[in-house]
Amino acid sequence: MKYQWILFDADETLFHFDAFAGLQLMFSRFNQQFERQHYQDYQNTNLALWDAYQAGQINAQQLQEQRFTHWANKLAVPAQHLNQAFLEAMADICKLLPGAKDLLDSLKDKVKLGIITNGFTALQQIRLERTGLSGYFQTLVISEQVGVAKPAKAIFEHAFEQMQQPNRQQVLMVGDNPHSDIQGGINAGIDTCWLNREQQPLPQGIQPKHQVASLQELQHWLHQPH
Repeated sequence: MKYQWILFDADETLFHFDAFAGLQLMFSRFNQQFERQHYQDYQNTNLALWDAYQAGQINAQQLQEQRFTHWANKLAVPAQHLNQAFLEAMADICKLLPGAKDLLDSLKDKVKLGIITNGFTALQQIRLERTGLSGYFQTLVISEQVGVAKPAKAIFEHAFEQMQQPNRQQVLMVGDNPHSDIQGGINAGIDTCWLNREQQPLPQGIQPKHQVASLQELQHWLHQPH
């Protein structure tokens, strides 16, 4: 196999991330209805905060609290408490994407595996445990702990330190987000593979080394002679 290390994003690359279902479950525990329009309002705030976070303009704690400010005021509950309840709900409904387990099983004895995620520590650790994947990864790098998010080169440099400075020509970054995962890998000087399950057009100026539409396709490609 061409690569010695394969690094994965977490949300929507290995794990299905159904935020609407998670929010519905979380708010039901506060005896509160959460409808699709509520979700649209939440996402208007949340997506702008994620853009600011990935640009280094706010930190992880600010993102997690500010996205729940409206509901915190409405329910008279601290925003931090709502965020924790949301992460717990997301852990309760966590599922692997189709093909994730087979892919990792096919790779674990052939290459070293890692995760670099902009997600949050409380959710990442528990999902790995509940899905039985804790022992698969030699490195787990979470932006909340590092203090910088993809696509910044610094989070990849942090990972490379944990990985004992591998040959970057033998490292592949796999992710669903071209702006954070693919651009981040390019910034770090490693090969990239875009998991483009919805067949979206490539954003201008971002060119992954490879593209796949599913984890099954990724598995086939990785096991081909290169």
